[in-house]
Amino acid sequence: MKFKDIYALLAIALAALNLRPLMTSVAPLLGAIQDELGMSGAASSLLTTLPVWCMGLFAPLAAKIGDRLGMERTIWGSLLLIAAMTALRGMGSSAGLLILTAILGGIGISLAGPLLSAFIKKRFPQRPAVISIYSASMTVGAALASSLSVPVYERSGGHLNQALAIWALLGLAGALFWLGFIQRGAAAGQRARSILPLRNSKAVQLTLFFGLMSSMFYSLTAWIAPMAIHFGYRSDQAAFFLTLFTLIQIPVSLTAPSLVSRWGTARPVLIACGLLELAGVSMLLMGLPMLPAVVALGLGAGGLFPLALMLPVAETRTPEEASGWSAMTQGGGYLIGALGPLMVGTLHDFSGDFNGALSMMLVGIVAMIGLQWKITTRRANQRILESGGD
Repeated sequence: MKFKDIYALLAIALAALNLRPLMTSVAPLLGAIQDELGMSGAASSLLTTLPVWCMGLFAPLAAKIGDRLGMERTIWGSLLLIAAMTALRGMGSSAGLLILTAILGGIGISLAGPLLSAFIKKRFPQRPAVISIYSASMTVGAALASSLSVPVYERSGGHLNQALAIWALLGLAGALFWLGFIQRGAAAGQRARSILPLRNSKAVQLTLFFGLMSSMFYSLTAWIAPMAIHFGYRSDQAAFFLTLFTLIQIPVSLTAPSLVSRWGTARPVLIACGLLELAGVSMLLMGLPMLPAVVALGLGAGGLFPLALMLPVAETRTPEEASGWSAMTQGGGYLIGALGPLMVGTLHDFSGDFNGALSMMLVGIVAMIGLQWKITTRRANQRILESGGD
């Protein structure tokens, strides 16, 4: 592999590391945030929901901004915005500041996410499975933030601002690395333009699938630790479950796209991951031990997310098409996904338990499995084969 390809892979990995800590650093500290700032369950869930909503609302702009400024320059600027908003949390602890940084940081994430998919299509047009580097690195960033935020909080003497702001270092490192692409980025006024495939039925189906998948992911990321505490586990055990849920996704996210490229079909992997999530939520609803449930949920989420990123790239021919498809699937998908944590928090506030929320998740997973079957047609399999494997 050439040096420029290795550099590009490292750039993808560093950028992707920054797409989750803004949210996952909050999840294990939700209890402390609620106690210190007096936020309700529904209000504190906004710290996870708002960035995802911004990722949905502003993702369609990513393609247009990338067309105007250049894909690489836009990713670089997005990393700076994420780093700045994360660092701003170190200026003090208040509900207003956390919500503001969640919104603006979410905008940065919304721009970087779809353009990283387009960048992969541009640099590795015959290797869609490279998306596994993107998804695995994103998962690593989420794992670091979810597992280390509590230790940092405790070491700092219970200072929320320090525990939440330290993740700005990842953004600074990513932005410095992407400086190497600034001079080589696409010039403004480039001839090719990205278009959202609003009338394409397959793109609509992929958007709905992305929405149901992300709704499950963000609901679990935000609430799996509070669920554990509600079920009688200690806070350190709850933090462990969240960390395990995140870490177990890493090897799966590296493996799933390669399996799909090798087999030429995504259906068995998608359906298996959907059934794992169905089993995990069912175990939680029945009050069974959380460990096997968390393992099943982590395995399912670990496979679904990279494939939700990979399928739009495999369906397209050019980086501009990949940018448009990714912007639409992620934009609409995140708008749907953002409802998940908010609905869980609202249902919990209303009922005092998680039975209603878990039942809602089961319905969503069944609908997702139906979509998975529909989007993995023979034509879709042919697209994957034409895109090439590793």
